[in-house]
Amino acid sequence: MASGYDLADLKTRMQKSISSLKDELQGLRTGRASASLLEPVTVEAYGSRMPLNQVATVTVPEPRMLSVQVWDRQMANAVEKAIRDSGLGLNPMGEGQIIRVPLPELNEQRRKELSKVAYNYAEAARVAVRHIRRDGMDALKKAEKDGMSEDESRAQADLVQKATDAAVAEIDQIVAAKEAEIMQV
Repeated sequence: MASGYDLADLKTRMQKSISSLKDELQGLRTGRASASLLEPVTVEAYGSRMPLNQVATVTVPEPRMLSVQVWDRQMANAVEKAIRDSGLGLNPMGEGQIIRVPLPELNEQRRKELSKVAYNYAEAARVAVRHIRRDGMDALKKAEKDGMSEDESRAQADLVQKATDAAVAEIDQIVAAKEAEIMQV
């Protein structure tokens, strides 16, 4: 294979983009409580921004409630503020070291907003996959200049395009499933 071009590497990078999308979508509320809902929340702690899971434990005591057990009592207010300011539409209630986070019912408007957020995440993943495709095509052009035959270059370009199409189709499938989950009443 030509230097700089590696189809397996391109496919791996595309899968990482898809995996990143799945992680982002996991944080979107669907009406059921999930500890992963608070994963994107970062807290101002000890002079730097830290993920919530590094300063507290998140549990799900009830289907519509999250419980955040803060390890350091002095961090409780900062954790509560971080959850409130996270943009997830949550209103935490502090009780000492334990912060209760009730999940309100999702109304139709909020469901549509969450669907738009899911679509934006998917579009960012599609763009990332297209950038990876472009990197592969650029590597193929360079390889062709360095001596790869035109036929081999075309065949490899077709493989890169097929991998791109498969990754985009998988992204579309994932986001469609997430939107159906969000819109389910």
